Amino acid sequence: MTDAVQGGRRFAFLLVDKFPMFSVAAAIDVVRSANRLIGHDFYSWTTVSPDGDAVTASNDLPLKVDYAVADVPPVDILFVCAALNLEFPGKSKVLGALRAWGRRGGVLGALSVGSYVLAEAGQLEGHRCTIHWENRAGFMERFPDIECTGNVFEIDRKRYTSAGGTTSIDLMLEIVRTDFGANLANAVANQFQHERIRSAGDRQRVGPERDLTGKSEKLRKIVELMADHLDEPLSAVQLAKSAGLSVRQVERLFLRHLTVTPGRYYMRLRLERARELLRQTNMPILDVAIATGFTSHSYFAQSYRLQFGRPPSEERRTTY
Repeated sequence: MTDAVQGGRRFAFLLVDKFPMFSVAAAIDVVRSANRLIGHDFYSWTTVSPDGDAVTASNDLPLKVDYAVADVPPVDILFVCAALNLEFPGKSKVLGALRAWGRRGGVLGALSVGSYVLAEAGQLEGHRCTIHWENRAGFMERFPDIECTGNVFEIDRKRYTSAGGTTSIDLMLEIVRTDFGANLANAVANQFQHERIRSAGDRQRVGPERDLTGKSEKLRKIVELMADHLDEPLSAVQLAKSAGLSVRQVERLFLRHLTVTPGRYYMRLRLERARELLRQTNMPILDVAIATGFTSHSYFAQSYRLQFGRPPSEERRTTY
């Protein structure tokens, strides 16, 4: 823990067992570096756990914390840093503390799947948010009334959420930029060899390749449209029209950049979403099929086996 000068910003990171170390370290190191470049400790941070006991990160490194969640001192933002297993010791205390924090008008944030905990505490209602792409499908099924954008980070009034990993850097750089301007934010980014500061409007990677950087802008637009319409797949004509191209031009675009037809690519997107739902939710397999645009259970099962080498029922039995 560091001590901030008067007028600075103070953050608290609420850590639960098996929290993602990289997401947290990335966020803290951005403001640490900003302090070094500013020349004084404008930013400070503290760590919190459900009971004030030490926690173990996802990489099995133990970490002592400063406070129990019930004893958090006043801070500018309380960030929730949750584990992939969202059932953790002390969860009821965490949810109660978050609800109390929200009732007092406190600012809340989340890194990676921490958005799920904020939503469970009722603190994302009426707000935009984001979450790691791997957990977005399950989140949207569990909280259909919350707008989960799939962007790298979101800042909506008193709610700050990021998709975790390197997006923690982008979220904290946006805070630095707001406080001190783009020059300092860029200088901090350079310290971490962070080549491009992503904005809240940048999408997380979508599609099997997860990276369309440097690809055609029209290709990226079509892929994003596919990803947003998995339950009711768009026709080839609709996709082509959205990009101002002919169906044949779209086919050539996909073959040139991704070496696969648009139809096959779309199918892979839908099946990847199905796998996420099978792993993250208790939805019946037929409901998973319908949520990913399949009207036939048998066709879904056949397509799933062809893509992943196992039937959906076997995926459901696997523990991750």
